[in-house]
Amino acid sequence: MNSPSTFGLYETMRIVVPGFFFATMLSFLYWCGAAPLFPSPDLSGLSLVALFLVLALVSGLTIYSKETTKKRKAFLDNQPSLYIKSRARSIAELPPIEELEARRLYFFILNNHIPPLFHEKIFFFGTIYHIMTQVRRTSFWFAILSSILLAGYLALGWVFTDLQGLIVFAGSVWAIYLLNVRYNKADRKMQENYQDQIFWLEMNGDLVETIIRKRFAKGAGAR
Repeated sequence: MNSPSTFGLYETMRIVVPGFFFATMLSFLYWCGAAPLFPSPDLSGLSLVALFLVLALVSGLTIYSKETTKKRKAFLDNQPSLYIKSRARSIAELPPIEELEARRLYFFILNNHIPPLFHEKIFFFGTIYHIMTQVRRTSFWFAILSSILLAGYLALGWVFTDLQGLIVFAGSVWAIYLLNVRYNKADRKMQENYQDQIFWLEMNGDLVETIIRKRFAKGAGAR
């Protein structure tokens, strides 16, 4: 079973890492090209650190709350709950179950029956998937923003020698995004994670069937 401290660590990583990445990208964008558009804040070194930390925390919480990573194809396809739903359908004397109920049963099995080390692996790769996906999305939007800013400066007559920092930043962020898309390890690992869980459920089919039957017996008793 996953310990509360470990679960809290994984959830904290999903907030802190994307938030830190966003705050870092925003800071570099400001220093590399956006500074002429905004007045320089009159802050000391400690105040700048505090501002950076607040920005990282707020942006991390905002990204975490949106949960857009759970709407992607790599997250929605081949979920282990589909196996439980299919298993319930194969039991002739039981009615089919809804997707929501299958997910409840899946999380019950995950938290109470899957071995601790395997449980850790599931949460770890799930966390990595969310972080890498958010890094990819954040780098994409900063690549677009820096490119627009660069194009605007060139349209105003700035020369390339005056925009070296912004050019390097835009090129670096585009490289981060394109490499993330090219290798796309987050999506592959998420699907491998699902396949491992489905295999465990298949190898413990009798346990899954027993839990499904108990759930239906409990529901029938409540009625």
